Amino acid sequence: MDTAEREARSRDAEKTLEALEAAGVVAVAATFVDNSGITRVKSVPLDRFAHLAGWGVGISTSFDRFRFDDWIAGDGEGLEPVGDLRIIPDVRRIVPLVAQPGWAWAPADRYEQSGEPHSQCSRLLLARLVDELAGQGLTARTAFEVEWVVSAGDGDDFVPGVTGPGYSMTRLINRSTYCRDVLTALHDEGVRVEQFHPEYAAGQLELSVPPEDPVSAADTSVLVRSTIRAVGAIHGLRTSYSPKVAVPGVGNGGHVHLSLWRDETNVFSGGDGRFGLTDTAESFSAGVLTRLPALLALGAPSPVSYLRLVPSHWAGVYACWGLENREAAMRMVTGSTGSEAHAANMEVKCFDLLANPYLLLSGLVASGLAGLVDGARLPEPIDVDPAALGEDILAGRDIKRLPTSLREALDAFRADTTLTKAFGPALVASIAAVRESELALFEGASEEDLAAATRWAH
Repeated sequence: MDTAEREARSRDAEKTLEALEAAGVVAVAATFVDNSGITRVKSVPLDRFAHLAGWGVGISTSFDRFRFDDWIAGDGEGLEPVGDLRIIPDVRRIVPLVAQPGWAWAPADRYEQSGEPHSQCSRLLLARLVDELAGQGLTARTAFEVEWVVSAGDGDDFVPGVTGPGYSMTRLINRSTYCRDVLTALHDEGVRVEQFHPEYAAGQLELSVPPEDPVSAADTSVLVRSTIRAVGAIHGLRTSYSPKVAVPGVGNGGHVHLSLWRDETNVFSGGDGRFGLTDTAESFSAGVLTRLPALLALGAPSPVSYLRLVPSHWAGVYACWGLENREAAMRMVTGSTGSEAHAANMEVKCFDLLANPYLLLSGLVASGLAGLVDGARLPEPIDVDPAALGEDILAGRDIKRLPTSLREALDAFRADTTLTKAFGPALVASIAAVRESELALFEGASEEDLAAATRWAH
């Protein structure tokens, strides 16, 4: 980034100041997501926003090694305090925060002081991989489902903040004002919610948003989760996105939906393959399916993630795929008859919301690109719960259980040359250091202690 580009960014920010001031904004929060999945922030008063947009604000390089509890997973060489980066917001995404009056938010990229992109910035990594996909004449449309629980307790224990059966009108009535305020805040922030409902687990709710380009989808995921938490605070509720807030029952997922488009045509529909898949969609999907064990190190990034990944809990713990099969790790969705051309997509179900969304989508795009290069093909689909088939049939069909621990997933990630090449050695080393640190932290911990330690972190 040279001086001319910096000045252009500053001018773009200046054009937003009048509207932001009219909306009552007095400060701007610029965020990035670290390798443990925590959204980190630097903010400036509104009158410094134009300078922030062009020249950024300083942030330590050590955040690449931050664990969820703020421990720094250093490499022993003592370099963590040395060096500085610049957080530079994306002015195009600036939005006043409805549940945080006086504040606006923008997602940010991290650059070296020289203006060069920081090699470990996950948002810039995702943008680069999206450009590689465009080189194949393709665009992706993605979205995260957001599941969360609310707690009405004063302490750190989980006390369900909404009661009633899952999916029931009783539960919606129980917190209808809170639910209304969540939807209103998101609407006023420019986020369109496609559906909202009480979910299965105690105190659990879920909403879905429309698909966007991958960078925008990751940005939206950060904004939606921050807004939900802020609305909850106004209502005296604590919010958790943990995959296991409490050990019994199901947990919070973070399913990802993805479709590919060429010249405004959805290649997940209208093809000659199974369920209407084109060769392009099948190869991309096969590239992802093959690498799901390694992708779990990105999409199920904490030891607590693996408490959720158990069979017959709709978490998708077997490396298989199927049409509308909610127990397959990869569920193909066609939509209602007549809507396939715009609705068809793949859903990956084994991920959760502790993931850095930029890292996770980077891994999915890199995996799909490798599948395209290899001309990969999907195995036979599964049309039942894989757990119902029995071990002999699963082995005969080469259907393997996904990793049951972060250790297994991290080993698979390190061994996957597609992902490690796409991410680069510095980022791979930082991701591994943070994961290793969490593994050491929770070695020997009970499931209850693990759930309690991570319940309110994300």
